[in-house]
Amino acid sequence: MNLSFFPSRTMSIYMAKMFLVRSFAILAALVLVLQALDLLSESGRILAYDGNGQSEVWRYVSLRVPEIVARFLPFSVLLGTIITLSTLNQNSEVISMKAAGLSAHQVLAPLILAAFGVAAISFAFNDRIVSRATATLDAWRAVDYGPLPIDRGDRTNVWVREGNDLIQVRQIAGRGDAAQLAGITLYERDGGSMVSVLTADRGVREGDGWRVSNVRRFDVAAGRVTTAPSALIARGVRPDQFTLSSVNAEGLSFGALNDAIDELRAAGRPTKALEGSLWHKLSGPLSSVLMPLLGAVAAFGIARSGKLFVRAVIGMMLGFAYFVADNFALAMGNLGAYPPFLAAWAPFLLFLLIGEAVLVRTEE
Repeated sequence: MNLSFFPSRTMSIYMAKMFLVRSFAILAALVLVLQALDLLSESGRILAYDGNGQSEVWRYVSLRVPEIVARFLPFSVLLGTIITLSTLNQNSEVISMKAAGLSAHQVLAPLILAAFGVAAISFAFNDRIVSRATATLDAWRAVDYGPLPIDRGDRTNVWVREGNDLIQVRQIAGRGDAAQLAGITLYERDGGSMVSVLTADRGVREGDGWRVSNVRRFDVAAGRVTTAPSALIARGVRPDQFTLSSVNAEGLSFGALNDAIDELRAAGRPTKALEGSLWHKLSGPLSSVLMPLLGAVAAFGIARSGKLFVRAVIGMMLGFAYFVADNFALAMGNLGAYPPFLAAWAPFLLFLLIGEAVLVRTEE
């Protein structure tokens, strides 16, 4: 029995290189196809805005590609694992390693180590690039692919309810009493009936309300529009109701999301769904480490027995089952049915045990 956890240095580099090349080749192919399909449905909306052209389409591609990469990287690692291990099995290289005294875990060790590197790169990529691209793309969509606000940290398209009234703000800059509103629409209601619609260009904090400028008010009953230089509206609406009402977990980095959760908690607002998303920013990239274990069933067994394809299908089924369980747990966490930590980590831990059980039961 070989007591070293890894195969020889040459064999480890060979396997890791084969695994990474195949995984990223599959990822590139998936991104190319999915981005082309996505453009078919979205390019019409982009070009519908007057003045948009080819540069805006390429801008959309540059913002959308990081989201596709982040979503399908674990899936690509799964397929890369299955193709790599199936090739090694078909060429009798796995049999040679086991004949040299290597266990199934030792055969998988180079792939698992390489997957840890992929997970680290994935976390950094999601935190530094995907979160910013998502936030920018969401803000761009909110203005129907028109001119994008310069401050990428602004909140856009925020809705706040105060009693029976509804307030929509197109853009919010700043925090606390320094918050500035732009594009305000106030829907004044009496029970279930609309009384009036007030629109204003700008708004700033004044006392316990908001001073808005360039006011236009439409009286539903009279059918008349009145104007005023300014008005004081939304008494009792706090600034955090605007700035914290639409925290997009996907559009924030790990540190920024953690700060937003602290602010919401200090304001007495519910944070369970966001806490689950925060934990998932760690468990999501680590799912790449699971893929060699779940796809390992394709590595073992005699290729000449004709069951190599069946083993590859079983590996894919295990990987797909993990993605389904992960999305289900996140949905349950958002609904409050699962605690945040359980929603983010339960599928990972469950399929880690399943993968180990299958590997030990069949090969060790």
